[in-house]
Amino acid sequence: MSTAGAPAKKVFIKTYGCQMNVYDSQRMGDALERDGYVRTGAPDEADLIVLNTCHIREKAAEKVYSELGRLKKLKQLRQSEGKPTQIAVTGCVAQAEGEEMIARAPVVDVVAGPQSYHRLPELLHRAEAGGSAVASEFEIEEKFRRLPPASSRQTRARGVTAFLTVQEGCDKFCTFCVVPYTRGAEVSRSVAQITDEAKRLADAGVREITLLGQNVNAWHGAGHDGRQWRLGELLAELSEISGIERLRYTTSHPIDMDEALIEAHGSLPKLMPYLHLPVQAGSNRVLKAMNRHHTREHYFELVERIRAARPDIALSGDFITGFPGETQEDFEATLDLVQRVNYAQAFSFKYSPRPGTPGADMKAQVPDEVSAERLQRLQALLNAQQLAFNRSCIGREIDILVEKPGRRTGQMIGRSPWLQSVIVEENSAQIGDIMRVRVSSAGPNSLSAEALVAA
Repeated sequence: MSTAGAPAKKVFIKTYGCQMNVYDSQRMGDALERDGYVRTGAPDEADLIVLNTCHIREKAAEKVYSELGRLKKLKQLRQSEGKPTQIAVTGCVAQAEGEEMIARAPVVDVVAGPQSYHRLPELLHRAEAGGSAVASEFEIEEKFRRLPPASSRQTRARGVTAFLTVQEGCDKFCTFCVVPYTRGAEVSRSVAQITDEAKRLADAGVREITLLGQNVNAWHGAGHDGRQWRLGELLAELSEISGIERLRYTTSHPIDMDEALIEAHGSLPKLMPYLHLPVQAGSNRVLKAMNRHHTREHYFELVERIRAARPDIALSGDFITGFPGETQEDFEATLDLVQRVNYAQAFSFKYSPRPGTPGADMKAQVPDEVSAERLQRLQALLNAQQLAFNRSCIGREIDILVEKPGRRTGQMIGRSPWLQSVIVEENSAQIGDIMRVRVSSAGPNSLSAEALVAA
């Protein structure tokens, strides 16, 4: 621990990848703060540099090693000036590389996967005392079990919105995905842990919470009554917390959307009408090769039930073009699915092999130029749908949660129920207000609106 009166050490954290990593970086920052560190945005003045890595993108490990090569020079310079500097690599790449990372990049002092963040200060002290430290693999259940009680932990608001992890890991083993190998099996936090953290966030000024998980709708945590609860019940419980006005969750898998969760979208006013429901492809043959466990017909039927429960819901999704063996007919089936579902937002990527996944060893890899051309066509359709959805909001009166000032004096920016950024010319609004506005114009990525009466 830090010595009283000693100048605070500075930590720089660089975050790669998903929202889960953003949340993890916040948790690491909090743990390090209790150990005497303060955050800095400048790596050249940091006593500790943390790279919180993600294994989802192509050549993720090589990009980390390239960054470490640059940091080696910075570390050497600081040490020549009498400023000892540590480098820690965390996240999915750290989990996958382990001891090999220390051997390949001796500049690294600590390697810790996602299941060992609670031990980061301990690992740094160990490395400082005797060389590098690599966290052994701890089960996620152990990490959740060892969380300190609510009374001994601090929750600091970083704004009026916050992420709250309820589930980690994945049991689905999609053939394109490395997450089950780096994040481990699906494990859920208990209702008590989640509600305690949500109440502390509310006390700290948070008004909107997004529940996070690799497969968040697979969450099944121990409830107050001793039985396993599902996500619909958890959302109902969280909606009773005073101060929390909005709830969201991400990322979902189609096969885990049970009836109670679907009904929650129609019965819980605080649950926002926006759902990220990745499908990945529109061809049953490709979905089977991806090991997605659902068909296009099942997805269509699911979307119909969700929209029946909440007619104004907006859907977003994930798509991959050029998965091994994808034919032109398969790709056309994806375009057909997109046209029929009509997305408000979506994320789409070319397939790229992830080492260690079954997809990387599949035959009939699609040429990159073919994948790129298909991606371009798909994105053109998705972008047109997103713009059309935004324009459909013109003239509507909606409530937005004010999150930050805009670029101009008096301008405020908030989020719509459908997660769109909304720009309002309003002098009296405060961050955290839920404001009634009328949408006046729409672009591809945001809305403009006029303030009405605060809700």
